[in-house]
Parts: sequence; C-alpha cells; structure tokens
Amino acid sequence: MKKAINSKKAPGAIGPYSQAIEAGGMVFVSGQLPINAETGEMAQGAQAQTRQSLENIKHILEEAGLTMGDVVKTTVFLEDMSLFGEMNEVYATYFEAPFPARSAVAVDALPKGASVEIECIAVR
Repeated sequence: MKKAINSKKAPGAIGPYSQAIEAGGMVFVSGQLPINAETGEMAQGAQAQTRQSLENIKHILEEAGLTMGDVVKTTVFLEDMSLFGEMNEVYATYFEAPFPARSAVAVDALPKGASVEIECIAVR
C-alpha cells in the first residue's frame, strides 16, 4: 500500500506526481526545486538554491513525521558540476554522521531554469 505525503510548506507538484510517497516504511521524496512555497520565488545562487531545496525536503519529511536524520539516500542534480563545492558546503549543514548515501550528477537542464534539484529516500 502506498500513501501520498504533501506539505503546504513546500511547493506543489508541477505535474502528475506527488511531493512524496510512503510505501513499506520508506518515504520517497520527489525532486525538490529551490522554490519558496510562500512566495513562489526561486532562490538565486547555488548555495541559496541548495538550502531552499533541502528546506522543502525537510518540510515534506516533517509532514510524514520524519527528520533529515531519517534520510538514507539523496540524489543531487546540478546544472553544472562547477556548482558542486557551493552545493556541498550547504548540504553538509543539513546532515550528521552517518551521512546518507548520495549521488550528484550534472544534467543538461532542470525545470524552471533551476541550478539545483534534490530528491531523497527516508526510512522510518
């Protein structure tokens, strides 16, 4: 059985998908763009975009009764790998050891012209 999880503190889905789905004690959070749900504005710069994407994830996890400490895997999508250092600096402030497994990849483009998008998997 699967259950949709949605937080009003994170931007709504811009297509036919859920912010997150819980199944089998795992929560799969869709890629979060760096958009502030209150203002609809996109953060500017790799560090601010990383922070906003992670804040969106944090809000969705809170809706599921979880924390960033429950995250076991993240995938970071970057507009350009030259942004890795700036992203990593902010990313490190959201997690403690043992850190989640992570992949970071450069992509050709991200929705709405974002430079950073982050998705994750958390476990109860």
